[in-house]
Amino acid sequence: MSVHAFEQFEVKLPAEIARQIDGKRALVTGGTGMIGREVVRILLDHGASVTSVSLDNLSLDERATYTVGDLSNLELCMNLTSGVDMVFHVAGIKGSIVVTKEKPASFFVPLLMMNTNVLEAARRNNVRNVVYTSSIGAYAPAEVFIESEDDFTKPPMDMFPGWAKRMAELQVEAYKIQYGVDNFSIVRPSNIYGPGDNFNDGNAMVIPSLIARIARGDNPVVVWGDGSAERDFLHATDAAIGTIRACVLGTKSKPVNLGFGRGVTIRQLVETLQQITSFNAIFDVEKPGGFHRRIMDINQASRDIGFMPSVDLYAGLKQTYDWFKLNDHEFLQKKNYF
Repeated sequence: MSVHAFEQFEVKLPAEIARQIDGKRALVTGGTGMIGREVVRILLDHGASVTSVSLDNLSLDERATYTVGDLSNLELCMNLTSGVDMVFHVAGIKGSIVVTKEKPASFFVPLLMMNTNVLEAARRNNVRNVVYTSSIGAYAPAEVFIESEDDFTKPPMDMFPGWAKRMAELQVEAYKIQYGVDNFSIVRPSNIYGPGDNFNDGNAMVIPSLIARIARGDNPVVVWGDGSAERDFLHATDAAIGTIRACVLGTKSKPVNLGFGRGVTIRQLVETLQQITSFNAIFDVEKPGGFHRRIMDINQASRDIGFMPSVDLYAGLKQTYDWFKLNDHEFLQKKNYF
């Protein structure tokens, strides 16, 4: 299945990064997801040969090779990583606050299995550049998140998926200690949104959930919480650029944050969507709004890999909303772990 065309943000990587991509063979896990599809597109635009592997029966770019495969199978991971120059391990599982609490095994077990196998296969096959996408959910609850000061003795805010993400980070650290490898990079994206998101209202995050309800004509659109909670929203294109920069330039097995670097309240998010399309909304204060403030410090990523987000909230939301109107059934073709 392919998707309808839509306007994409133009990306031109710096010459020194583009040169290291041109002609290389790249594997992108989760290449049909939000960040993955943008990583695939940008790599192809800069001359790479790209294979995407996921559990989604989707073909998004005729220039890429799409494989439907289960990354919990080590043999498959060994075959996929053999002979490639770069591995972008972007595959993951996203879900709402409710499913995170009610179905923790659906997060924890598949994440552990796919992360362990992809990273181990890349190590055994001596892949030159590897990047792993962790998550803001791996952090302990705090007001501001600074990657160099994270304390792994405190439980993560997203308990089960957060621990699964941490385990993969520790796997990378173990490789550095035992084998002396520092070609594995780690990025911790914030709240990512964009085309290809999970728009299933039963387990979607806040932006795709709101867009799905707006598009189907809910009147009013019910928003959980009082609207005061702040989130760091980063568009998938910016996340992909940061992921590519980390893979090519390297973070020496240390994590860097990928976020917009400032907070947006849920009320501001709703008001921005109302600038794009007219709808009524009410805030249900009886429903949980999640952690009050989750904002990332991106200074380390700026210094180490030159990361600087460029897609503002209005432009990103409008593109996402326009994409969903053209591709409102795509999420039904994607793997649902819940």
